[in-house]
Amino acid sequence: MNTALPFSRRSFLQGSSAGFGYLAFSALSTWGAATTSPLAPKPSHFAPRAKRVIFLFMPGAPSHVDTFDYKPKLTADSGKESGRGRGGPATLLGSPWKFSQSGRSGLWISELFPEVAKQADHLCLMRSMHTDMPNHPQAVIQMHTGTAQFIRPSLGSWTLYGLGTTNENLPGFITINPAPQGGARNYGSSFLPAIYQGTRIGSSFPGGGGGGRRNGGASPQGISNIANPRYTTEAQRTQLDFIQTLNKGKLQHEAYEPQIEGVIESNELAFRMQNVAPQVMDIEKESETTKKLYGIGEDATDTFGRQCLMARRLAESGVRFIEVSNGSWDQHRNLKADLARNCNAIDKPIAGLLTDLQARGLLKDTLVIWGGEFGRTPHAQSGDGRDHNNKGFTLWMAGGGVKGGLSYGATDDYGYEAVTDKVHIHDWHATILALLGLDHEKLTYRYAGRDFRLTDVSGRVVKEIFA
Repeated sequence: MNTALPFSRRSFLQGSSAGFGYLAFSALSTWGAATTSPLAPKPSHFAPRAKRVIFLFMPGAPSHVDTFDYKPKLTADSGKESGRGRGGPATLLGSPWKFSQSGRSGLWISELFPEVAKQADHLCLMRSMHTDMPNHPQAVIQMHTGTAQFIRPSLGSWTLYGLGTTNENLPGFITINPAPQGGARNYGSSFLPAIYQGTRIGSSFPGGGGGGRRNGGASPQGISNIANPRYTTEAQRTQLDFIQTLNKGKLQHEAYEPQIEGVIESNELAFRMQNVAPQVMDIEKESETTKKLYGIGEDATDTFGRQCLMARRLAESGVRFIEVSNGSWDQHRNLKADLARNCNAIDKPIAGLLTDLQARGLLKDTLVIWGGEFGRTPHAQSGDGRDHNNKGFTLWMAGGGVKGGLSYGATDDYGYEAVTDKVHIHDWHATILALLGLDHEKLTYRYAGRDFRLTDVSGRVVKEIFA
């Protein structure tokens, strides 16, 4: 019997090698078609009231008893000892500013916010907020991630992970002038795929008023490295195709490698952004009437006005979650001068944002949030200042399915701590997700053998504020 093989061992190995190579190449060529983008729109758990979020974050903690939490008894007892200061008795400090009722709803709002007060019937004041930590870094991180003890995904990242985005040419989560305290953890994705982390928009606009910059911090000039001066679009595409082939090859070999998946998606998004992002961020296309509405061109309000207008343009363009941070509100001293200056820098821009969103039909499904990481004490510090207070403070929301003209919850007569309808940060997060159509108990991610969620093992949806 003839036992000779029809091919040699060498030819067998050569053919097998080429065959496996062609098999891998075939898999790579179909990878993009077979994979759904992680940023593609996803169905919500139930009908959403809001489609997007604009979070106006005031790092350093604004004083609630001087802004949105009216305390007539504190004013009446100003100068008396409260016995509740840090380390001993403290002297109560009544608000130097008058409060008055605003809008048809009659919400009590400080004279520090004359323009925002005109929007009272859109505002839902949550006057019974409390959080766990009285220190800025921990409180800021907890506000953004739900915990100060561990590295966890941020609120914006969870939102993007749960819903995706509606514009594949822009990031779904953008943070403008992010607060330094907490750093990248405030907009990081932690164990979620890297594509869900926030995109930071950088430092300064040319031509803004000096006073606005001093009081409002940096404003966004643009996204770093958005343009490539070395290569044409066609050359970039060729280069990127080669890099993506290598990335996909490694991904095919490793089977599961979320960092590589994030790099692949981020590279493609960055390429698409080159043409779209500069147009969206060019606020000079706006009318002079619109710019005036936001206080652009005025020394005190120019910077924050530009940031708020940018937020509106991003929201209008399909960005799911936008955060804007402003200045420092840590007034341990010089309360009268510094708090007045802070409020003056943001009052007109915020009112302009709410007015603009309403005029464009966007406010009804855009959840606008304002607040800091905690509040301030009713007693004085350094004579003309207030200390940290994590036991009671005020946030407000507008649009996005919340009841306008509503005051929810309350602190005690002096504003020391929340006593009625208390709202913890976990409750606040659960409520935001619910307004977006997401069940905070079902929005989970499997990591290290456990299903993690933004609200950990607690959180109550505050349905009483829903319209």
